[in-house]
Amino acid sequence: MTLVALGIAAAALVACGSPDRVEQPPPSATSDAPDPAGRPLPPIPPPRPGDPQVVRKGPAEAGNRFALTIDDGTCKECVGGYVALAEKGLHLTFCPNGQYHANWEPFAERIRKLEAAGVIQLCNHTYSHPNLLKLSDEEIGKEIERNEAWIQKTFGVTARPWLRPPFGNRDARVDRIAAKHGYTRMVLWNGSFGDSGKLAPDVLYAEVEKWLRPGSIILAHANFPTAIHEFDRIQALINQRGLRPVTLDELFGTSRADG
Repeated sequence: MTLVALGIAAAALVACGSPDRVEQPPPSATSDAPDPAGRPLPPIPPPRPGDPQVVRKGPAEAGNRFALTIDDGTCKECVGGYVALAEKGLHLTFCPNGQYHANWEPFAERIRKLEAAGVIQLCNHTYSHPNLLKLSDEEIGKEIERNEAWIQKTFGVTARPWLRPPFGNRDARVDRIAAKHGYTRMVLWNGSFGDSGKLAPDVLYAEVEKWLRPGSIILAHANFPTAIHEFDRIQALINQRGLRPVTLDELFGTSRADG
């Protein structure tokens, strides 16, 4: 049985800090973690700078597909809950902050297998979730690269070319710097669970009913377990509307092998 999700417009969780410089793993880094069928993860390609694109919704040819994107990761139960849903068939994109590594790393091997199977994808959300508009050019680059280095080390893949700016805060300068680092797709959203903070189940579900649509990019958070506990109810709505959850790669034709 296919699983899914959706929601309301919302912002992400704040957690500022001055990151230490972390060296990025070499572009040739590879993971030997197979999926259940034995498929290895692809070699990590080098950055591919280019012109930035801002993405708010799926392409016109999306059909019945939509992308569920999961930000932050302040809640270990939530991360584990979404991993378990993916193991049952839910395609989704994780946008983690490396500062919450203690909540993500216990599930790293399971996530690697799901990545290799094409069920889960990683997107960069910066390491410490700052407002990028308030940082210098150098600080923006450090935030992006520190999180990329952690993603490569922990999950065996690159998050390029997808960057979700914290709070959705971006401008032409931020876009340009991100694209210089190979993050040429700035992904926003056009629907959200509204769950960066704690919500009552009926409030969250009302937003799901309102915003779940074909071609949507849905913003959700691994911060509170309400959505995880409501997934049977949400799944029934997904089935009723004939929708199919996919990763950003599946929605837009990008690939971890290309970066």
